[in-house]
Amino acid sequence: MLIATELKPQCWRAVAVFEDRTEQLLYLNRSSTQVKNGLRAAFFDVLDREERSGVKAISLQRWHGAPDAGRWIQQMTLPVPTGTPTEKIVVAEDVEDEMEEMLETA
Repeated sequence: MLIATELKPQCWRAVAVFEDRTEQLLYLNRSSTQVKNGLRAAFFDVLDREERSGVKAISLQRWHGAPDAGRWIQQMTLPVPTGTPTEKIVVAEDVEDEMEEMLETA
């Protein structure tokens, strides 16, 4: 019996590496170019301000092996995004800050 599996699984990812060596998945896609293109938005969307300040590096990794039996291989280290997030993210963070202030004063 032939079991059909995905011909080309999602096989590239960007992982945030923190100062304490913990990791958090930021973005997953089918090619390194797609991961690089989506990394900035994902960085500001997935991580809050405090988490972003603790990121030491961004690891670009490729899946090596069968979809159900392989491992992630480090391909390169990407620069940590800097600057300000997009307008949409700024609004979300401002709302988050306002909510925190309201909870502190309550």
